[in-house]
Amino acid sequence: MTTFLSGKAKSAGVMGWPIGHSKSPRLHGYWLERYEIDGAYIPLAVNPDKLEVALRSLSVLGFCGVNLTIPHKELAMDIVDHLDPLARRVGAANTIVVRDDGSLEGRNTDVYGFSQNILTGDFMPAKEGFSATVLGAGGAARAVVAALQEMGVQDIRIVNRNQERAKALCETLTGCNSFSVFAWDDTQKAVAGADLLVNATSLGMQGQPPLDIDLTPLSQKAFVTDIVYAPLETSLLAAARARGLQVVDGLGMLLYQAAPAFAAWFGQTPEVTSALRAHVLGDNKP
Repeated sequence: MTTFLSGKAKSAGVMGWPIGHSKSPRLHGYWLERYEIDGAYIPLAVNPDKLEVALRSLSVLGFCGVNLTIPHKELAMDIVDHLDPLARRVGAANTIVVRDDGSLEGRNTDVYGFSQNILTGDFMPAKEGFSATVLGAGGAARAVVAALQEMGVQDIRIVNRNQERAKALCETLTGCNSFSVFAWDDTQKAVAGADLLVNATSLGMQGQPPLDIDLTPLSQKAFVTDIVYAPLETSLLAAARARGLQVVDGLGMLLYQAAPAFAAWFGQTPEVTSALRAHVLGDNKP
C-alpha cells in the first residue's frame, strides 16, 4: 500500500458490518502500489443504522467512492441519488461512485465478478437442460441469479428460509423461463440433479455457522462454488472436492468485481493476475 499520501490523494474504501474479514483493503492496496497511484483504500465498519449518514459523508470527506458488503448492498438502493441499470435490475449495489457534483451513484459489479470467476474454469452452462441451485436470496444471490440469466441458464432454483424474499427476487429478475423457489427444509429437492450449486449466503464464513448440506443428489459432473472467501476452502467446497466434484472458490469473484470499481475511482483499469491472488491470500497484514 502507498506509504505517503499527498494532499491530492484519492480515497476509497469498503463499508460493512462487520468488516474485519474483508480482503478488499489488501486487494486495492496492491493495485494502488502496482500502478503507483497516490491514493488509499480504507475499511469502514458502519452499522446499518448509520449507513445513510456514512454514505452522505463521502463527498464531504473527499472520498471518490466505496464498496459495500454485507449487509449494506440492498439498503443503499434507497439512499443513493442514481442507479445504473444493472443495479436497479438486480436490486443491489455493491459499488458507490461519488460524482463530481457530490451525488452518489450505485453500481453493481458483482454480476460481472461472479461471471468472470466461474468462467475461469471449465464451466460452460448449456442453454437447454442446465440447472443451477442458488442458496440465499439477498444482494449477492440477486447478482448470482442475474449472472446465470446472462449465461443463458433457464432452470434456476432458489432456496431461502424466507420464501417471500425469494419470490421477490424472482419478480425483480424477470426474463428467466423457469424460476423455482424452495424452502430451506426442501434443499435436497432443490439440488437434485443440479449441474451447479452456488452458496450465496454467509453460512460457512468465519464467525458464522457452517453450511450443512448433503451433496449426494447433485449431478456427478456438477460445479460447486461459494461466494464466501474467508475461509478460502469452506466446508461446502471441501465436501464437494471430496466427492470428486469441480469447485470454484469465492476469491475470484471478489477480485473481478473489484476491477471496474477501481477503474471508476482511480482512473486505471487493473489486471486480475495470479500474483494478485497470491498477494491477497498472503496474510492479513495491512
